[in-house]
Amino acid sequence: MAIDARDIESLLRESFPNARITVEGDDGAHFAAHVIDESFRGMNRVQQQRAVYAALKGRMDGAQGELHALALTTKAPD
Repeated sequence: MAIDARDIESLLRESFPNARITVEGDDGAHFAAHVIDESFRGMNRVQQQRAVYAALKGRMDGAQGELHALALTTKAPD
């Protein structure tokens, strides 16, 4: 089953309700997401990205994952 940018944003919004989130991509498998959230303050980039992947609730897991590729930009607000 294909996933779209709105689905990804909704999943991220559940874990990061106050974040600035943008998701781009429309081929159903390859996307780019920008997530800026205060909860990332003090985390390194790997920790931030792990938090985002956890918010996706397994949608990227294994060969049968709905989401094939996600380029991530994460940071705490300036």
